[in-house]
Amino acid sequence: MRALRFERFGGPEVLSVAEVADPVAGDGMAVVAVKAASVNPSDVMAVSGRMEDTVLPRVPGRDFAGIVLEGPDDWVGAEVWGTGGDVGFSLDGSHAERIALPVGALARKPGILDFAEAATVGVNFVVGWLGAIETAGLAAGETIAVFGVSGGVGGAVAQIARAVGARRIVGVAPHAPASGTPAAEVIDEFVPFDDATDVPAEIRRITGDRGADVVYDAVGGVTTPSAVASLAHRGRLVVISAIGTSTAEIDLRDFYHRELRMLGADSRKLDVTASAERLRRISPHFERGQFRPLPVAQAFDLDHGPDAYRAVAEKKLRGRIVIQP
Repeated sequence: MRALRFERFGGPEVLSVAEVADPVAGDGMAVVAVKAASVNPSDVMAVSGRMEDTVLPRVPGRDFAGIVLEGPDDWVGAEVWGTGGDVGFSLDGSHAERIALPVGALARKPGILDFAEAATVGVNFVVGWLGAIETAGLAAGETIAVFGVSGGVGGAVAQIARAVGARRIVGVAPHAPASGTPAAEVIDEFVPFDDATDVPAEIRRITGDRGADVVYDAVGGVTTPSAVASLAHRGRLVVISAIGTSTAEIDLRDFYHRELRMLGADSRKLDVTASAERLRRISPHFERGQFRPLPVAQAFDLDHGPDAYRAVAEKKLRGRIVIQP
C-alpha cells in the first residue's frame, strides 16, 4: 500500500509517499481502508520531533474514518472512525491507504457524517470530552469559560457544554468563532483575549461577579493567569496545552483561599482502544444533531500530503484539513 512516511524529524519536507507492506489482520486485529484522515497540529508536531514517544520511521496521523476490510465477520464492511494517543507516534498512523487496529478499537461512524467530516472529530472531541466531562465533571446548570473557543478543541468543548446543560458558555479567543460555525452558535458570550481586555473582569461581569465554575483552557501557558483569575469559588481549571511558555505564576494564597482546583487532561494517554470508548459515547450526540464537526477547509490526496501538513503548520485556512488516500 501507499503511505505518507518520515524517517527523520523536520518540517513537511521530510514527508514522502512510500510503498510499504499491507497491514495484516492478525489475532485480535482488524484492517481498515482509510477513506479520510485529518491533519492535526499534534501530527505536525510529531513530524517535527516535538511530541515525545514518537518512534522512527513512522507513518503519521491520529484521526481517521474508513471501512473495515479484514477482521471479525460482523465488522467487515462497517464504516468506522477513530483516533488514538499511540497512533502516528509509536504505532503507524492513518495517513496511509490502510491502517491496522485492535478489534476493540473499532467504533461505528455516525451515519449522519461523511468520511471527511468524521475524520475531523477524533482528537478535538475526545480531549474535549475527557477534560470537560471526565476530568472537570462539568454539570448541568454550571457556567464554563472556554479559552481557545475558536479552535478545534475549544469548539468541541462549547458543544459538549451545551449538550450537558451548562447554564452559560463564555468563549475566549483572540478572534470570535466564524459566523455559522458550531462554536459561534452555542456560546452565550464572547470575550476577546487581547491587550485591551481584562478577561477575568469581563467574565466576572458576565457571571454577576461570581466567575466560571469551570474554565477549560485549550491554549495554556500565556492564558493560565487569566484562566485562574476567571474561576468562581471552588472552580475547576482544566489545562490541555502550554503555548508560549510552559510555566505560569499564580498567587497561592488566593488559590487555596478560593479552594480552586487545577487539573490536567492529556489525550495522548488514551490509546486507540480507550479513544474508541469515548467515541462510542460521543456518537449519539452527532446522530441527534447536537454535535457538529468544524467544516473541512481543504482536502488533499496522499501525493500532496506534505502540502496538507504545510497548510496546518502555516494556519492560513479556517477549518479542518483532511487527507483522502
